[in-house]
Amino acid sequence: MNDQDIRADRPADTIRILLADDHALVRRGVRLILDREPDLEVVAEAGDGAEAIAMARTHDVDLAVLDIAMPRLTGLQAARELTALKPGLRILMLTMHDNEQYLFQALKAGAGGYVLKSVADRDLVAACRAAMRDEPFLYPGAVTALIRNYLDRVRHGEEAPEQLLTPREEEVLKLVAEGHSSKEIAELLFISVKTVQRHRENLLHKLGLRDRLELTRYAIRAGLVEP
Repeated sequence: MNDQDIRADRPADTIRILLADDHALVRRGVRLILDREPDLEVVAEAGDGAEAIAMARTHDVDLAVLDIAMPRLTGLQAARELTALKPGLRILMLTMHDNEQYLFQALKAGAGGYVLKSVADRDLVAACRAAMRDEPFLYPGAVTALIRNYLDRVRHGEEAPEQLLTPREEEVLKLVAEGHSSKEIAELLFISVKTVQRHRENLLHKLGLRDRLELTRYAIRAGLVEP
């Protein structure tokens, strides 16, 4: 079966991937891993970070898989540019570096996952699918690094960032997620319907969400209600 046959057999919701690595052989190997999956397709390749940004401008892509160490612009620099250029684009870092500094920089740059080249044949496909579900993907050593970093900050007395929602907003969010109307919430919390509506608007704005369904999903993830 040739490449055209493979593309013709792909479903309409195929994940379109931009692959960037300055080593052609690595790109070829990674492409073979991705293109053999029916829901994944590499539609653009780049040899450096600057070329990756140019490709993202001219191709319709859902996911960028970027090597960290590349000429002209590194994968980290390209990730920052791509996040600004295409906010909905998911980004994975593919690297040979099992390095905490790179890991934290990648997450700050907007990457949703960090995959080691040494185990790409095992992890990369799962990482791509996780990224499209807005789920982070980290190899076990990276998870350990994140936990260690958090515990170090706690030991040094660094305060946790301010809570995103106020206690009252959490109460409203929980009741919204449980399906209560604005009138019912107002009665339960002894506040006006207008105040409930204002809290709902603030919740949507703070969390970057659009409607009750997304508020409910957030409440489930936050552990406020049972799924």
